[in-house]
Amino acid sequence: MTAESPFKLTYATMFNPPEELHTRFEEALAKVKAGLGKEYGMIIDGKERFADEKFVDHNPANTNEFLGIFQKGTVQDAHDAVAAAKKAFYKWSHTPWQERVALIRKAADLIDQRIFEIGAAVALEVGKNRMEALGDVAETADLFRYACDSMEKNNGFIVEMGRDPLTGFQSTNFSVLRPYGVWLVISPFNFPAALTGGPSAAALVTGNTLIMKPATDTPWTARLLAECLRDAGIPDGVFNYVTGPGSTLGQALIDHPDIAGVTFTGSYDVGMKIYRDFAQSRWVRPTILELGGKNPAIVSRHANLEDAAVGIVRSAFGLQGQKCSACSRVFIEEPVYDELVERLVALTNKLTIGDPTARNVYMGPVINASSYRDYQNFAEELHQSGRVLTGGKILTEGEYAKGYFVTPTLVADLPADHRLWQVEMFVPITTIAKVSNLEEAMTRANEVMYGLTAGFYGSPEEVEWFFDRIEAGVTYANRPQGATTGAWPGFQPFGGWKASGASGKNAGGVYYLPLYMHEQIRTLVKRL
Repeated sequence: MTAESPFKLTYATMFNPPEELHTRFEEALAKVKAGLGKEYGMIIDGKERFADEKFVDHNPANTNEFLGIFQKGTVQDAHDAVAAAKKAFYKWSHTPWQERVALIRKAADLIDQRIFEIGAAVALEVGKNRMEALGDVAETADLFRYACDSMEKNNGFIVEMGRDPLTGFQSTNFSVLRPYGVWLVISPFNFPAALTGGPSAAALVTGNTLIMKPATDTPWTARLLAECLRDAGIPDGVFNYVTGPGSTLGQALIDHPDIAGVTFTGSYDVGMKIYRDFAQSRWVRPTILELGGKNPAIVSRHANLEDAAVGIVRSAFGLQGQKCSACSRVFIEEPVYDELVERLVALTNKLTIGDPTARNVYMGPVINASSYRDYQNFAEELHQSGRVLTGGKILTEGEYAKGYFVTPTLVADLPADHRLWQVEMFVPITTIAKVSNLEEAMTRANEVMYGLTAGFYGSPEEVEWFFDRIEAGVTYANRPQGATTGAWPGFQPFGGWKASGASGKNAGGVYYLPLYMHEQIRTLVKRL
């Protein structure tokens, strides 16, 4: 924002933005909508690349609206992108890290300058409401800058170690972190800016070259980020942007022996396949995976119920529940169960559903026909096995007829052994349970294979117990801005335990950048 309006947009501050933000978004939206339907090439070795086969990017809120035409990249395109990145690696990796930092910071500045146009594209392409769309883009710029700051703070990750006590010699030892080579970033639809841009910036600033492969539902946002990298002056071949099916293009990249490392964010099943396929190599290659969550919120009898209700609803139904950090399970102590459930239902029923670019809309559509069917199947199963407190229906009339619109859903009385307590649904459905005490709640919270995010509402003493006992990588206590969602680089680094993550280190945090480098010890001995 401007100097006169020093508002800093994050997922925690997005609920009360200044008027200027809405004005600028609407101006950018009109501009972006006037240019819909363009064809976009891939970018390989700095050149536009067009394929024989194309695919159309649709607006999930109005599937009759074409956003753009994109390339269905082939196996040969994958191989050409790898070759370009491999060719560029030596020069880029030997570029002083200070110069790489300057270029990545310049790209971050371009993202900031274009935030409203890119944000409008995110809202149209993903179905995010305007504030979440702008937050996605703002987070991307901050992830770029955090990677640069980390490189500077650690002086390029060059550290002098101890000197060997040798008589008649001087022996020095330096630890140097060096890039791996060609890095592949496969990003998901739900955060097409941040989850493409964050790992891409980390890979680039550490000296790797890059191939960006976005989800087929969201190629446009990634293309706009690629243009920021290009316009910042990143040399040809250092980054490459390819689009197409995961089963062909994506698999060709995973199988290529010259891919040195991969970052993937997406489903557990796809991530584990990538992990296993990537292991079919002459040596172990680094794999950074974020594979979803089944995130709990625990509410104590001592909780502030207003904060709990607001935080749970925001985390359950932001982006239509299509966040790996979404609050999908709620465990409430018996004395406050009825009152909190009443508040949750009331707040959920107030959520406005519709065109996500409209100012007053909180919930847009789910991303595609597959997610739409998933919601219907889950809702039917929950109507049979539990008690649907609100929601559980698709919306097909009027303005909803051309999109994938569904209602936010709260479900109670679902048997504890029901499979939907364990399955990541990735739609706006949250299950609620009454518990006798906090020990019961913690046992149930931890009994899933995932361990991404978790939230708690209760007394200060109970908070310390929660932090100590919960099995999750990102944890929040007494937070009305979001029970389980709202991580931000430099504030709440994002990553998971157990089946939710592979590295044990969180993106946007102090330990993330070294994941993109391997260590070399340099010992030099001189005779005295």
